[in-house]
Amino acid sequence: MEVLTIMRALDPEVFDCVFAAVEGLLPKRDDHHPLGCHRRRVSDRICFEAMLVRLVTGCSWVDAERLTGKKVSDTTLRARRDEWIEAKVFDRLVEEALRGYDRVIGIDLGEVSIDGSLHKAPCGGEGTGKSPVDRGKLGWKWSIATDTFGIPIGWTTDGANRNDCVMVPATLSAVADRGLLGEIETLHLDRGYDNSIVRKNVSDAGITDLVCAKQRRPGTDHSKHQGKRMVPLGLRWPVERTNSWFSNFGQLRRNTDRRVVHRLAQLAMAIVFLLTAKLIDWRNRWSR
Repeated sequence: MEVLTIMRALDPEVFDCVFAAVEGLLPKRDDHHPLGCHRRRVSDRICFEAMLVRLVTGCSWVDAERLTGKKVSDTTLRARRDEWIEAKVFDRLVEEALRGYDRVIGIDLGEVSIDGSLHKAPCGGEGTGKSPVDRGKLGWKWSIATDTFGIPIGWTTDGANRNDCVMVPATLSAVADRGLLGEIETLHLDRGYDNSIVRKNVSDAGITDLVCAKQRRPGTDHSKHQGKRMVPLGLRWPVERTNSWFSNFGQLRRNTDRRVVHRLAQLAMAIVFLLTAKLIDWRNRWSR
């Protein structure tokens, strides 16, 4: 399943859909020179393709240049990425993808899960720290909230030395920024989050139903009926599956960037390709 997720990101149909959205968000540029003697600007499509290759494989910018036929230099790729980050292209892109998914399929906030995932960051930089599970080597982590079926609705990043519990308020804040916090019915966390501080953070966010792993709510069955679907209690597998999907993107699994904004842009790209693939599958399902 994880390998298929990566392959879908490289699927031309998925790429074309995502880039069509990207084109509408790119800042306008006047590429006209009065003498017509300047070097032509490399197309945005080629740059975006190289960024995706780097995200999927985890290679360096130089290798991304080589893998895309040396159509664009590594220097141009970094400059174009920073230009798009400054224009908030990646932020607007992921918000557009989430709105599209919610409109077509629907975000299900009946059972929301939060979990963190820790990974390597050998080049260090801001937002990294010594990993407690990797002999003190530098790493980073994300904390992500997903809906009932693993769709990301809020996320944040920090150093590998940051405890998952400390990242809960920022994760819930990211969900609140999208106006989704008040619709959460039940929040699922693993047993490591089960402490008074996290419970207070969750309560302050207005969530009254908190379920930790290996905990059964009194007076309820092992599963409850939600519409036409049976949803088990302790519902944490969707967020764990989503973490697994993201971990198979090379640059998320072993990140070599040194700035938080660059990692957030990569995380946003991964989410956009995930949502786009799901929307295409939904279309194919009902068009047969």
